[in-house]
Amino acid sequence: MQQRLGQFPVAALCRALKVTRSGYYAWKEREPCQRQKENETLLKLIHAFFERSQSTYGSLRILRDLREEGFICGKHRVARLMRQAGLRAVATPRFRVTTDSKHALPVAQNLLNQDFGAPKANVKWAGDITYLWTGEGWLYLSVVLDLFSRRIVGWCTHLCTWSMKPRLEKKLVVDALQSALCQRRPAPGLMHHSDRGSQYASHDFQSLLHEQGISCSMSRRGNCWDNAPVESFFGTLKQELVNRCRFATREAARQEVFEFIEVWYNRQRRHSSLGYVSPEEFERRALQASASA
Repeated sequence: MQQRLGQFPVAALCRALKVTRSGYYAWKEREPCQRQKENETLLKLIHAFFERSQSTYGSLRILRDLREEGFICGKHRVARLMRQAGLRAVATPRFRVTTDSKHALPVAQNLLNQDFGAPKANVKWAGDITYLWTGEGWLYLSVVLDLFSRRIVGWCTHLCTWSMKPRLEKKLVVDALQSALCQRRPAPGLMHHSDRGSQYASHDFQSLLHEQGISCSMSRRGNCWDNAPVESFFGTLKQELVNRCRFATREAARQEVFEFIEVWYNRQRRHSSLGYVSPEEFERRALQASASA
């Protein structure tokens, strides 16, 4: 009725809806109920959290944000309010195979065998390469991910040695691993998993693994699911950043990726596989639990 007030007289609308004018005016002046007030407050917070996530959070992650703010509500209520407000998270892209494993270099066995769990940090790492388009041409990104916390632990060092380069070369993955080693300093017994790409099978990369006492594991040919956690990270990166931006230069892309990984992904973004906390928070809680045990 409120939507039609500018088109028809109140008396005509009341007759059509079979209500009295006095009843309509009494309803209009009535104070909103407590539930309605709560929904209005919740919806404001939902909008704020949704915008902070760059339109990537669904109802479950929004629910976690609300509960951390002290609001106790159910997932169905949050989902309904988001649906009514037209808030819908952007869709996750499908996996895409990009690795060329047709080379004569030796490859390692699949030691990981899709066992993506780890008892603690720096026990199992996984690496991969993806690409970004910029106004200056392609930019390739190599990362190392800790399977314990899903944290990106290798891609850029404090000396600003980026594992992001305009050419797909072996130094890309060597720099990413050196970055991870510099930041994390893992104990002996670490396993590194990757695909069978020539960069990972190269002498330089394999020599670095050997020098550090790291076991090498490689996926089966053309099977992206063998390295699903890193593929999932790249899907998130493309969905939440790359597909929504146009990078004028490679340097602009590097800066945006740095902000995404170090400010958002590692420290704030909620991961469903971690109980909807960030990788940094997951590692912090694990350290606290270990210290108190």
